[in-house]
Amino acid sequence: MGQRAKAKEIIENMKKVIIGKDGVLENVMVCFLARGHLLIEDVPGLGKTTLVKALAKSVDLTYGRIQFTPDLMPSDITGITIYNKQKEDFIFRKGPIFNQVILADEINRTSPKTQSSLLQGLEEGQVSVEDVTYNLEQPFIVLATQNPIEHYGTFPLPEAQLDRFLMKISIGYPSAEEEKEIIRNSSNYKDLKHIRAVATKEELLKMQEEVDRIYVSEDVLDYITNIVAATREEKSIQLGASPRASIDLFRASKALAYIKGREFVIPDDVKKLAPSILNHRIVLSIEAKMEGKKAEEVIGFLLKNIYIPVVSKNDR
Repeated sequence: MGQRAKAKEIIENMKKVIIGKDGVLENVMVCFLARGHLLIEDVPGLGKTTLVKALAKSVDLTYGRIQFTPDLMPSDITGITIYNKQKEDFIFRKGPIFNQVILADEINRTSPKTQSSLLQGLEEGQVSVEDVTYNLEQPFIVLATQNPIEHYGTFPLPEAQLDRFLMKISIGYPSAEEEKEIIRNSSNYKDLKHIRAVATKEELLKMQEEVDRIYVSEDVLDYITNIVAATREEKSIQLGASPRASIDLFRASKALAYIKGREFVIPDDVKKLAPSILNHRIVLSIEAKMEGKKAEEVIGFLLKNIYIPVVSKNDR
């Protein structure tokens, strides 16, 4: 497909400042190509903000940053209507959400009221202010960062908002060698001056269209629905994943197949992405929490016990 090489070029561009996290960068690109949004949860100082800035500089799109704080108001995100005395009329001043690549930094440090102002934009690509609906320019992606909820001064995201994020990932600590390289080049990583745009808006939209055409067989589609259905039946899970999770796993699997150079999805694509797409969409039972189980652990158990279809050449 025409623009496939651009996806790898964007990933390689981000590798200049994100060391040793190839899987993380691949997931970022999957979200972008699948028209989804990404939640990055990790402790401070691991490069969450740098990762988002690297993506923003790698694509020729408008970029906006929202620093979430306890006193942030919804209008600080969506915009506000003000009275223009000279023209004797009201005008709407757009907020930062009207950019195409949004860094929602430390999203769990603001109130639920302000967090909810993102919901319509995340799901519908639109923003409604005072009975007027504005379309957000495509492509549009929100990359939100948050510190773990047990840290002081945070507001956990409600389930309805978590479900709007296609994927939740962590960056994790670097190895000793990777950390030494980060230290040596810390000044370059901070200003990102050597990162240039390698893809235009038109190329990104074309890539998304090409991802839509990736083939998914009935067997693989059954595999996706079986995985999500299993989260609703597992006794360790109090609240299973929604149909939106099935759709997101379907779209993300096509994006991963596209990045890998295939015209079709294989079960391994689905299995690889399922933990990151489902881990924030399920609620563990009280018993499971008391036993110290984690969402990723339960999802891993489910994946081991679900039949994996064999895709033949005739299915492709």
